[in-house]
Amino acid sequence: MLFYPVRFKGFRLPGLASLANALPRRLQQIPGVMQGGVGWQGIIPSRAAKMGSIAVDKGIAKLGSTSDFYKQLDQERVVEHVLQSIRGEIHDIVERIMQRENPRLWNDLPPRVREAVHERVEQQLPSLVREVMEDLGDNIEQLLDVKLMVIRRMEEQPELCNRVFLEVGKKEFRFIINFGFFFGFAIGIPTAILTVVVFDAWWLLPMCGVLIGYVTNWLALWMIYEPIEPKKLFGVTIHGLFIRRQPEVAGVYAGIIAEEVITVQNMGEELLQGPRSDRTRQMIEEGLKPAVDRSLGVVQPAVRVAMGTKEYDTIRDSIASEGVEHTMTPLTDDDFNREQAVRVRELIHERMLELPSDDFSDMLRSVTKQDEWLLLLHGAVLGFGGGLVHLMIFG
Repeated sequence: MLFYPVRFKGFRLPGLASLANALPRRLQQIPGVMQGGVGWQGIIPSRAAKMGSIAVDKGIAKLGSTSDFYKQLDQERVVEHVLQSIRGEIHDIVERIMQRENPRLWNDLPPRVREAVHERVEQQLPSLVREVMEDLGDNIEQLLDVKLMVIRRMEEQPELCNRVFLEVGKKEFRFIINFGFFFGFAIGIPTAILTVVVFDAWWLLPMCGVLIGYVTNWLALWMIYEPIEPKKLFGVTIHGLFIRRQPEVAGVYAGIIAEEVITVQNMGEELLQGPRSDRTRQMIEEGLKPAVDRSLGVVQPAVRVAMGTKEYDTIRDSIASEGVEHTMTPLTDDDFNREQAVRVRELIHERMLELPSDDFSDMLRSVTKQDEWLLLLHGAVLGFGGGLVHLMIFG
């Protein structure tokens, strides 16, 4: 029920959505209620946007800034990859724009002159792409909001929220299952004596089930996260199960974030499609316009006169505008993303190992802390149901 189903399963109840606003806040937190649905969605995927926001505030933001992550990318390799991707297309781009904006003038130029323009543009490409990437790096904090990027990624793929929790907290969730079995069995023995030998009341067993279910889940959660610092109790060291696994968890978490969240592809998409994309496009276009002038070399003034200043500026703006997409599109390559993820993963892993215990604990627990009452309620309800089933079978 924490993780599945990933998407809401159930039916819409007419009038529930308008009534939901009047319900107690905790009832509003039950998946589907605020949308007027009766059914269920895993608690984690139903809170995808909130999970993403808290994941940044409590975790990713403490591991590095936007600039830190961007600097981890191999800048020369990024430039090289972009050049490999667009070098074969740049001839067609120039040809297409010139045929669209001023076909008559372009076709009237001698073939040798047109070819000279193409060669000049290709010669300018390396320095052009390098300048664009350097400008992005210098202004990345203003152009890219990691928090919004993570939230959007989590909303689009709520199963990613599940993966983070299931892989990072795999051993802790297995502990909850095993602890529930053994602790429930151990407490069931005095409960049996109490309900059969001491009191003969039919309602006692379901009530004990409520208490056992609630306490079992509460104790399991406490043992996972508490105590934050190691403590001695009767000569035995006790320490939160999740916190003591910090070195192991750091590697798992770093891998998921570097391969699925803070990737070159996601950065590129956010730069061109995110809420600040207009700034990115404007910056790249402004950087490309002088490059168009340089590509014409000494003939640039003559070309401007022949075309007319307005016509020339229009063509230059068109090349700059279309160049934005071709500059960023190569960053979506899967193999290239996997290659660059290695350095980002190393940074996250290293920073996670340095986190204080309380910050490390907060990374996972803060995301679900507001919903822990639902986990405890589940235990109580299932315990009550178990008591009723026992009564139905045995009387």
